[in-house]
Amino acid sequence: MSSPQTTAARDLVVGLGATGLSIARYMQRNDIVATYFDSRDQPPGIEELKEICPDAKVMLGGSRLPRSIERIIASPGVSDSHPLIAKALKKKIEVVSDIELFAEAANAPVIAVTGSNGKSTVTTLLYHMCRSDGREVLAGGNLGEPALDLLIQEQPDVYVLELSSFQLHRTQNLPAEVAVLLNVAADHLDWHADENEYRQAKYRVFREARAAVINRADEAAAKFAERCDRVVSFGLDAPEDGHYGLRVDADQTYLARGETLLLSTRELAMYGLHNQLNALAALAAGDLLGLDMAAMLQVLIEFPGLPHRMQFVARIGAVDYINDSKATNVAAAVASIESIDTMLVLVAGGDGKGGDFSDLAGAVENKLRAAVLIGTDAEKIAHALDTVMPVSFADTMGAAVSMAAKFAESDDTVLLAPACASLDQYSNYMERGDAFCQAVGALKR
Repeated sequence: MSSPQTTAARDLVVGLGATGLSIARYMQRNDIVATYFDSRDQPPGIEELKEICPDAKVMLGGSRLPRSIERIIASPGVSDSHPLIAKALKKKIEVVSDIELFAEAANAPVIAVTGSNGKSTVTTLLYHMCRSDGREVLAGGNLGEPALDLLIQEQPDVYVLELSSFQLHRTQNLPAEVAVLLNVAADHLDWHADENEYRQAKYRVFREARAAVINRADEAAAKFAERCDRVVSFGLDAPEDGHYGLRVDADQTYLARGETLLLSTRELAMYGLHNQLNALAALAAGDLLGLDMAAMLQVLIEFPGLPHRMQFVARIGAVDYINDSKATNVAAAVASIESIDTMLVLVAGGDGKGGDFSDLAGAVENKLRAAVLIGTDAEKIAHALDTVMPVSFADTMGAAVSMAAKFAESDDTVLLAPACASLDQYSNYMERGDAFCQAVGALKR
């Protein structure tokens, strides 16, 4: 592609997606020579890479490992089973994530947020809470801007990073000011070797952290967080002093810190029980960071939630339509279903990523009007539901929503909670959610 490099590259950057290109920008800013690899013959980021690093050596296709390489910086989408990564690991070549580079370079405190579900919402809540308290803050990582691109901007008072299990799996050193683990449920078993490896990747967020936020329902999280100086927990039960949970007073449920009632759940702009948990986790993290409580509560009153996450779409013919396309695994779909207190028509399906759908049956018991299933693993979900209620199959989202509307009765909820990834039919979960919203919009015509 270009003129030969005068210095043998020690680093190999694998993957030319958004993360790979952010790594290239970082390397160029810091005058680090690297070779770039992508298994695709014409990856979409190739022209941008030429602009960023005109003289870089690029390898496309195949899986040959250059002899000079001492370290691989891999994009999150590239698993350890990739032939090139597998060769590197066999030769004991270090494989790291972009977060490893970020942690080496960042000079401001970091709040590291991870979990199987809810991490984008909590990351965004913390971003707004910091701003509400007058802090300069930048947020990114697995959400929004890649972490390394945040370093281009003026140094903030705090960074808030959403981190995936893929990134944590390959990060050796992450001295977070506050590490937040929301929950751990089996996911991404098509990437990780097994469920234990996935869980260990999540729990490693605590390893170098100064303070931790844990879910009281996760005993293992408490054990891994013991090394932190301070630990604050959150949960749906009544909290002990200094911790966060729910308390009931005069027939109203409140977010609470210890015995102190903070905010009625009716005042939360976000929908659903799982978003009450997200709010509690954000409050706990903000507390550890020293944010003003009033400033944090104001955010909870105003922030409606992120698109495609329990997003209210419309009420048509006395039926509510809710878009939770971000429910890309079973645990997320179960949380969505449990947040609905009406009878529902469930729209689900897609690429199950090797997950087990059996928990869906318990979640929909006594509240399922019908299920409309789409995508690659529709039959597997139908088998798991094993219900006498109607189960139908649709080829498109438009057809699925039309079927769901026919099954729904007055005051029911039609809920898109796929329990699956979207890549078998869509570019991402956002495109899938948009398709649902468009199909609902078509019902009005």
